[in-house]
Amino acid sequence: MQLEVKNIKKSFGEKQVLNDVSFCSRTGSALGLLGRNGAGKTTIIRVIMGIFPPDDGEVTIDGKRMSLSGKTFGYLPEERGLYPKQIILDQIVYIGMLRGMHRAEAAASAKQWLGRMQMSEYTYKKLNTLSKGNQQKIQLAATLVNDPDIIILDEPFSGLDPVNAQMLKDIVSELVEAGKIVIFSSHQMSYVEEFCDSIAMLGGGRIILEGNLKAIKRSYDRRKLIITPDPDDRENGIVRLGSLFSGELASFVKSCDIMQDTVRLKLKDAGDRNRLLTELIRLEIPLVRFEVLEPSLEEIFVEKAGESDAAV
Repeated sequence: MQLEVKNIKKSFGEKQVLNDVSFCSRTGSALGLLGRNGAGKTTIIRVIMGIFPPDDGEVTIDGKRMSLSGKTFGYLPEERGLYPKQIILDQIVYIGMLRGMHRAEAAASAKQWLGRMQMSEYTYKKLNTLSKGNQQKIQLAATLVNDPDIIILDEPFSGLDPVNAQMLKDIVSELVEAGKIVIFSSHQMSYVEEFCDSIAMLGGGRIILEGNLKAIKRSYDRRKLIITPDPDDRENGIVRLGSLFSGELASFVKSCDIMQDTVRLKLKDAGDRNRLLTELIRLEIPLVRFEVLEPSLEEIFVEKAGESDAAV
């Protein structure tokens, strides 16, 4: 299965919120939908869900215009939508039935998911007796009760402690392995980086970066290096490297951080890496590490979001 968002445009009055937004995600993959507040993430999710009709463009599944069905989608909104004074099992069953399930089928699935999330003891409790984190787990069970093919999670880690966050990561990994399409919207880049295969980053209602996450990181800024001298003479090696990068080899260097046992550099030009290594060899600096540092997703996000703001 392939979900494809094609050239979506959406305005509210005179304000254009989405402008030619396109991306796709395939069976057995997780896509990170990223962007600053107000970038258009929630709007594109609502277009995908069929809540908002696009002004132009379309959403397709396997090349066919999408038709919303109970089986197709599971949606965990950022703003939670369960009833605080109602019995937990009754609510999940009700949501399953709204999505086309028979009552007995919905009840069996609800109990299975409550067990998976270690929440069986709360099956017949009211939602408002639970902590915020446990309420979040109930909302997730309601999202998954109908065994959806496409799962959209909007800030799913909100309110979860580290143990429950790990449980959610395990569940998302299981869903991907089971062949689901997961779209994951979050400001927590470490989680996106951990299990998303691809990203679509919005800025000002446009896609400003999209594609395979590993490929994006490999092709991004390659100017950062980490250099470690021979540990047998590390102290002198660090001092000498610091002296060279502020003196004889300063023409290569944009910035330099001297640490206890390594030096972190940012070059003026990525093409200077081999020339710099040649110079260090010529100067007989013994090294055990000369490595390009891959940027984190958070670094990429900050840079691209800043570029998008500057372009507005």
